[in-house]
Amino acid sequence: MTDERALREALTRNEALVEVLHRAAGLDLPGWYLTAGCVVQTVWNVVTGRPPAEGIRDYDLFYFDDSVLGWDAEDAVIRNGARVFGDLPVDVEIRNEARVHLWYEDHFGVPCAPYTSTEAAIDSFASTTCCVGVRLDGGQWHVYAPYGLEDVFGLVVRPNPVLAPRHVYETKTRRWRRQWPALTVLPWST
Repeated sequence: MTDERALREALTRNEALVEVLHRAAGLDLPGWYLTAGCVVQTVWNVVTGRPPAEGIRDYDLFYFDDSVLGWDAEDAVIRNGARVFGDLPVDVEIRNEARVHLWYEDHFGVPCAPYTSTEAAIDSFASTTCCVGVRLDGGQWHVYAPYGLEDVFGLVVRPNPVLAPRHVYETKTRRWRRQWPALTVLPWST
């Protein structure tokens, strides 16, 4: 089984990702993780011999704060993040996962029940392969990977029909296959 040490070794090759992790730790966001594409795509790049940050569109920084669900509170965190990460050559997208249910249906066409944690949000990504989050706690790496890391390192993209509709999975995987042609994309289950 592929372990968290191998993940950490791959991710530390992406200098921008490591810098985002260190700066994110200083934001003191509840339940935060750096997650999704920037994590798994760094591994795909390392495994396929590409530059570690190649093709990564953005760096998703998720947190969970259900104490205030208004946009103004999340926007204040986003604006603070823009100051903290603004000098980096990457786009860091910060989102409060406690608010996803408020906009998800308008964006993706299906309703989303309120999440209870950042981990619950990660569990519902369109592909189980992308259900990975990392953060630094007191300088120590913490990895959340409910489906393991085998598919990530094995370049296998597996659908996760928990929430995201089929077209979201298929749109993402088409783009990923263009960027990482070595991927094995498993079909959506009917």
